[in-house]
Amino acid sequence: MKISYNKPNKQRVSRQSAFTLIELLIVLIILAVLAAIVVPKFSGRTEQAKQTAAQSQIALFGTALDTYEVDMGAYPQGKTGLSDLINAPRDGNSWKGPYLKGDNIPNDPWGNPYVYEYPGKHTMNGYDIISAGPDGKMGTDDDIANYTTKK
Repeated sequence: MKISYNKPNKQRVSRQSAFTLIELLIVLIILAVLAAIVVPKFSGRTEQAKQTAAQSQIALFGTALDTYEVDMGAYPQGKTGLSDLINAPRDGNSWKGPYLKGDNIPNDPWGNPYVYEYPGKHTMNGYDIISAGPDGKMGTDDDIANYTTKK
């Protein structure tokens, strides 16, 4: 019987490569600087997009209200006036709606209901449709409406 002895293997020295703490901090600082540059540009666009969406929605309400007026002979009245575009009013014998898609009147892009007034306080012989805008308060400079006010 022959006894064989294995030669001891040289220990393999394996170097693990990893990021140092300083390298990670440098990467984080670069990302923070890029975010500080990019985020404000996109946030301004988001607000502008919401304002444009509110203006488009008000224009769509205007088209629906004008069609309603042709069919019914007058614009809807009261605080529930916009809902008459979707649901027939009690005296809606000549109602040919719904004049808007969906089951209910959408809120403005900031989640607040649109305000409809007929007769309008700002529009002669017509109606006013108003979004309270980003601050959610009526009567401020950021309101969006189907009329323009002189500032």
